[in-house]
Amino acid sequence: MSDTSKYHLPSGTSADGPYDLLVTPESAGWGYSGLRILTLKPGEAHALSTGDSEFLVLPLTGSCTVTTDGTAFELTGRTGVFASATDFAYLPRESEALISSADGGTFALPNARTERSSLSARYGSQKNVPVELRGAGACSRQVNNYCLPGTFDAEQLLVCEVLTPGGNWSSYPPHKHDEARPGVESELEEIYYFEVAGDGFGYQRVYGTPERPIEVLAEVRSGDTVLIPHGWHGPSIAAPGYDLYYLNVMAGPGQDRAWLICDDPAHGCVRETWRSQDVDDRLPFEGLTQR
Repeated sequence: MSDTSKYHLPSGTSADGPYDLLVTPESAGWGYSGLRILTLKPGEAHALSTGDSEFLVLPLTGSCTVTTDGTAFELTGRTGVFASATDFAYLPRESEALISSADGGTFALPNARTERSSLSARYGSQKNVPVELRGAGACSRQVNNYCLPGTFDAEQLLVCEVLTPGGNWSSYPPHKHDEARPGVESELEEIYYFEVAGDGFGYQRVYGTPERPIEVLAEVRSGDTVLIPHGWHGPSIAAPGYDLYYLNVMAGPGQDRAWLICDDPAHGCVRETWRSQDVDDRLPFEGLTQR
């Protein structure tokens, strides 16, 4: 039986109050990962209380000012997710912040529940975001590594975004991270939030193991979200002619904040084929250089 209707959240179906999308650990049925999408009109502001979670403020389009504890972080942002990476702000748990935008914009607020509060609010520069070109041939994609181990410190939260040229596959070979196996795999819940160039579409696949079944095949469009509580996930398929973007938000119970994945052994050999292929020459997307 398909679980698509349970884990695929079409655009607008999970809006709540000021948020275009509101995913909490409670609404997702898990313990840690969350995501909010906030659109502000020119001159509007939004008061955010982080409560028991740490947050990023990550512009999808537009710029904003994030004011917290007497400090203002000016986020230059970007004109759109395919234009460039962006600067961002980090907010620890138990923070009060005001997000204001003179010209308006849309802002992702990835978050993770955490019991720790060892870090302070701070600014993340676009210049310091590692941009990775991953895969080759029709599996070529670009990954902007905002908040991962080794790129930006957080308590539990992991955030990156993936840009896939039209016709390519990403999140491939299928992989999972739902078991705590030191040095091999980490236990992480994951959220995929999608944007598609033009009036395009893509597809997201999730499937389980015999012990933990799950079955999702979702046609995704801009503003859609797919929840991945467990199981193999991939591919994420960009329809020909339509570039695909997704924001990944991950968190879990591990105290070492590791991102370790395990390929589906039935498909892991695909990685070997990349040795004889070039990276898609449409990458990196305009305005971005590999670091």
